[in-house]
Amino acid sequence: MSHANARLTFHGRALLIRRVLTDCRPLSHVAKELGVSRQCASRWVHRYQVEGVAGLVDRSSRPHTSPTHTSPAMEEAVVAARHQMRCGPARISQATGVPERTVTRILHRHHEPLLAWCDPVTGDLIRAQRTTGRRYEREHPGELIHIDVKKLGRIPDGGGWRALGREATVAHKHKKVRTGFDYIHAVIDDHSRLAYAEVLEDERGATAAAFLLRAADFYRRNGIPHIERVISDNAFAYRNSAAFKAAIAELGAVQKFIKPHCPWTNGKIERFNRTLGIEWAYRRPYTSNIQRTQALDPWLNHYNNERIHTSTGTTPINRVSPT
Repeated sequence: MSHANARLTFHGRALLIRRVLTDCRPLSHVAKELGVSRQCASRWVHRYQVEGVAGLVDRSSRPHTSPTHTSPAMEEAVVAARHQMRCGPARISQATGVPERTVTRILHRHHEPLLAWCDPVTGDLIRAQRTTGRRYEREHPGELIHIDVKKLGRIPDGGGWRALGREATVAHKHKKVRTGFDYIHAVIDDHSRLAYAEVLEDERGATAAAFLLRAADFYRRNGIPHIERVISDNAFAYRNSAAFKAAIAELGAVQKFIKPHCPWTNGKIERFNRTLGIEWAYRRPYTSNIQRTQALDPWLNHYNNERIHTSTGTTPINRVSPT
């Protein structure tokens, strides 16, 4: 991949070579047309003449030699000092003679956990990390869906603080009028990212169960006839509700739960909730709760049928039924 400030891609370099060598045009004229200096154009022509097409491919900017690179033995000494002393870069630097910044880079390179994540007595890792090297995606639509609830404050008639400013919100609080919350129940298919959401009154088990059945009907209408697994966090409505378990059984699915305190295990729905907030709930200042609720279905249609996902390179509906 070309660096951020590169003027010419591989295609641009090939175009330069064709205009100079094949069309026999002046080098300076072609360089000006392509927005590069004459020296730069001359360099690419020379590389092509010496190496052929391979000379136009990007090269690593890493130096051929690194005489000041820390030796493997010294890196092992730094890691060993971390395990023995269980301290930060400053003390490790004093013990090994390696600069603090270099110690930090070595520890990061060897994937050493932060001290705050370790037991101060044993040095063992006791805190789950936020990231994992194991990324997954199910092989076909319907194999796994993620489910969750996002809570949003209702918008008072006339608009909330996003529409009227903070001062209006302070004045509204003095009236002691409770606006309450909306509960956005949402599901997303692991493979296709096809999503469905509703604004409901609460997050009780019966409500979540009825929502799941309507979501399954939505998936059937869009080419996913069967849901095999449903994964959620450990909320009471999902783990303890008889109504929700009955809905799972009615679908013939298997219920799965994330590891406690590891929300990234349910990361696809968590990311969808973030997108939902940015692109729908907080996209513009609504003047009423009804107005925001009515804007959800059009946004979902855009999300599923028009919005390109960077993770898949296409829309969710195209992943369900590739054309």
